[in-house]
Amino acid sequence: MGLSYITQVCTDIMSTVIRTQISLTEAQMDRLRREARRRHTSIAAIIRDAVDATVTEDSDRLTRQRRAFGLAGAFSSGRSDTSEHHDEILGEETRW
Repeated sequence: MGLSYITQVCTDIMSTVIRTQISLTEAQMDRLRREARRRHTSIAAIIRDAVDATVTEDSDRLTRQRRAFGLAGAFSSGRSDTSEHHDEILGEETRW
């Protein structure tokens, strides 16, 4: 008899995670426990979600860079000499 769906999913997940140890303050641990109870999930799942939400892959960074570089030249300053006099035109007084 084959593995049940839940057993297979758990086996697949557990084979791709790395066990690690972290140190938390008592207050952090209390917050994690409360959040885990509220979500009906594990503390580990909350930590994995937090890592995914805050630590991006290099590919995400490259995607953002490509998108930003793709905007270069897409807008007009209304001046024809911006590339020659960019320091004066876009100097300290201009706030982005």
